[in-house]
Amino acid sequence: MPDLEKLLWPKSVAVVSASSDLHGLRGRIFETLLSHPYEGRVYPISRSAAEVQGHKAYPSVDALPETVDMAVLIIPAVHVVAELERCGKAGVKAAVIMSSGFAEEPGGEGARMQSEIAAIARRYDMAVTGPNSEGYANIAASLCPTFSPALDKNAGAIRPTQAIGGGQVSVISQSGGLGFAFFDRARPRNILFRHVVTTGNEAALDVADVLDYLIDEGGSDVFLLLIEDVKSPEKFRRAAEKALKAGKPLIVGKIGQSEAGVRAVASHTASLAGSQAAYRAIFDHYGLIEGRDFDEMLDFAVGFLACGKDRLPAGNRMGIVTASGGGGIWTADACAAAGLDVPVLDDPTRRALEEHIPPYGTSENPVDSTAQGVHKMGYAAFARITAESPLIDGIIVVVTARRSAFLEGDLQKLKDLKRDSRKPVFMWTYTLPSERSVEILNEAGYALFTSPLGATRAMRALLDYKERREKLAARPAPAPSPRDAREKARVALAASGPVIGEWQARPLLAAYGIGNDDGAVLAQSPAEAEAAALKIGRPVALKIQSAEIPHKTEAGGVALNVAGGDVRAAYERVVAAARRHAPAAHIDGVLVQPMARPGREVILGVNRDPRWGPLLMVGLGGVLVEALADTALAPVPLDHDTARALIGQLKGARLFAEFRGAPAADIDALAALMVKLSHLAADHAESIAEIDLNPVIVHGEGEGVTVVDALIMKAGAQARSRDAAE
Repeated sequence: MPDLEKLLWPKSVAVVSASSDLHGLRGRIFETLLSHPYEGRVYPISRSAAEVQGHKAYPSVDALPETVDMAVLIIPAVHVVAELERCGKAGVKAAVIMSSGFAEEPGGEGARMQSEIAAIARRYDMAVTGPNSEGYANIAASLCPTFSPALDKNAGAIRPTQAIGGGQVSVISQSGGLGFAFFDRARPRNILFRHVVTTGNEAALDVADVLDYLIDEGGSDVFLLLIEDVKSPEKFRRAAEKALKAGKPLIVGKIGQSEAGVRAVASHTASLAGSQAAYRAIFDHYGLIEGRDFDEMLDFAVGFLACGKDRLPAGNRMGIVTASGGGGIWTADACAAAGLDVPVLDDPTRRALEEHIPPYGTSENPVDSTAQGVHKMGYAAFARITAESPLIDGIIVVVTARRSAFLEGDLQKLKDLKRDSRKPVFMWTYTLPSERSVEILNEAGYALFTSPLGATRAMRALLDYKERREKLAARPAPAPSPRDAREKARVALAASGPVIGEWQARPLLAAYGIGNDDGAVLAQSPAEAEAAALKIGRPVALKIQSAEIPHKTEAGGVALNVAGGDVRAAYERVVAAARRHAPAAHIDGVLVQPMARPGREVILGVNRDPRWGPLLMVGLGGVLVEALADTALAPVPLDHDTARALIGQLKGARLFAEFRGAPAADIDALAALMVKLSHLAADHAESIAEIDLNPVIVHGEGEGVTVVDALIMKAGAQARSRDAAE
């Protein structure tokens, strides 16, 4: 691994092709570097000028008076490979390539040059970002090798006078412009940044490399990530888990989620946007907090900075304190939208509040102290009394921050409340805040929001993050599957074809305790089918079995609820339908099995994502799963608690409870099945591409589950099976 300290904390920097022309990028980059009080040495490289912006210029990196730590390359793409090679030979250990015209360009030449950049970085063990990046800013070192207007000499101070909280935020972004936009848009909110790093096309270093380094560096408390694609999934997983264990929230914006966005990603950095459902499953598993836009991500960051690790909400019960009745109602609605409760306060707390609230106010919750009450007592006093309620986990105070005088007078009480209470207290202002009001609240340690949705979503994000960290701490290491189960499945997979239908899948699944010993028989004739049905002794299902007909229902190859006397005709019917659907298909026979008892229908599936590996899916609806579109994903293997939590993510999860006379469903049995399936998928990830158990019938509590149908596709089989289905 190259030394990222040489990249992000260099003691000396060379700017290749620096210029005195401040209208072009080469001049602006050098001007930006010089405009901040960086303590290292900066050298301009120019073949045509003896001096650049008052600094002696040198014709090449190998002509410098010392070996520099880092080089900045802003030269035509066709010259980058040769210049990077020159830097490597000169002993330069890091480079920022801002030039564009590589893999993001149509045709193969740009991609070829980008591959050469990667090869040079490996050969010389260089830490290289880009190409097609906008550079970076190490705010802590006042080092800004970038052409972003957010950092130029007239853009303003790069550190706030009064920062919110005691922590620092770092941005890592594949998009250059948007990465620095976080920094620029956060200026009015007094966030102290440590690093802004844009990675561009990621020929060598990627987001995961930079994230891993900055976690270990230790100065960043909150991370904002903007990604189009994850190039190194395993590195990203390790870094995300490290951040979660360390209590450093990762707030992520994943762009490229629409069809148009996916196309734009491909043309922007030659990346593939990937499955959004898969990304969300990974984000959820590792505690990443997904934001929808700049404002929401910055809201989350401000909330974490204000609360740190030791003041996260213990639960979802919010107390709302307001002098504006409408503001309190709006906040209550926003709480409901964010999944936060607003309970009626306990009697002792209400009596304490009512000593200070006029008769036309209310102590219920929201606590409407009225303007008269606030002018008499201040915001802090009402927030303190409400926070002392045992029914409350967090406080949202509705304020007007246009004029700072009132907050100025309340400052000491606000500081005292911050010191004394372990519960998070957020402020949201319904008027635009003055700069001084923001400074006052930041000095007292409070996050200030400009909308009720911003405040409530941030509070929800803090709660979710706390719960994810607790689950990680309690999550046991997955126990290995029994050796004989793994071996039986391995042998069965090796002996099978690319598509494994239900009958052939039965012994493979049974090795992991999946399936039912229901007396099913594979019949080769109408007579055998009839004999099997008579032995079963109740209505049966008949299902065609052929690896070339994976979707039996669409082929007409299924007959349900068939009584004994009708079995022969049903056998002939499903075989004839299968022959019409796929005349050349080899038919193994017709499976005769008892009809399953009623219950809730679900689908369980496993799909091996090309980036993230096997992901388990649970969804409502069985054969209607595509119409309902109610599914949840998680990486494998799962433990029982994770499986239950995944079921709880379904929009229709309430259907598993008692419903219209039906008993509650056997959720524990479903979760146990999910755990077994997840271990099968994890143990044989290289061999299995897809598994479908659909439908699975979940019976009443204590009555278990029935796997009604199964299909397994081995690696490389998907395309062939789809062709057969067509």
